[in-house]
Amino acid sequence: MIAYKRILLKLSGESLMGNRQYGIDENRLAQYATQIKEVADMGVQVAIVIGGGNIFRGLSGASKGFDRVKGDQMGMLATVINSLALSSALEAVGAKPRVLTAVRMEPIGEFYSKQKALESLNAGEIVIFSAGTGCPYFTTDTGSSLRAIEIEADVMLKGTRVDGIYTADPEKDPSATKFTEITYDEIYNRNLKVMDLTATTMCKENDMPIYVFDMDTPGNLKKVLEGQAIGTLVKK
Repeated sequence: MIAYKRILLKLSGESLMGNRQYGIDENRLAQYATQIKEVADMGVQVAIVIGGGNIFRGLSGASKGFDRVKGDQMGMLATVINSLALSSALEAVGAKPRVLTAVRMEPIGEFYSKQKALESLNAGEIVIFSAGTGCPYFTTDTGSSLRAIEIEADVMLKGTRVDGIYTADPEKDPSATKFTEITYDEIYNRNLKVMDLTATTMCKENDMPIYVFDMDTPGNLKKVLEGQAIGTLVKK
């Protein structure tokens, strides 16, 4: 049994670094591609958004003197680089990816539209949304929420290096405990850093569930799609 028929998978740019300090770890990229193809072969419709923090983050650039708008545009381009890398890795394992960009840059990628995305998903292609929302001041978390809502995904999967949402940062606080389920309001009230507030609010207002899990452990994506409770579900 498949728990979700259509998913939006959000991956962080930092996760693509693997053990590196910068850029893309080819082994991590191949590992992700294998996991994604595995669930696509199960009949799951897969759409993906990747951050760009392994290359450039607009907000951190602004703190170092970059114009915020130009910094965010640089961050958008970083997500395109990551999207092309994942597309190539997916092709290498026999999958059929399609890169759609939020700003026009043919022939690097096709300009996004909901119709194109749904046609590709229904045809069994893996759709990669890049360049965020195409607008500055919005994170790729918000871009993920927006695209998940637009394509009417069953869930937004947030793949991280942590196996769910905790009462505190488990890497800093050994006494932190993990939630199996949590509401959007609890995230606000506890000031938990799951996603930025804009992204979380969009999901709440449009009743888009979020599932946070450890993507860095091979086989975990399949476990989520099989309905195994290995992460944390966020819902109303």
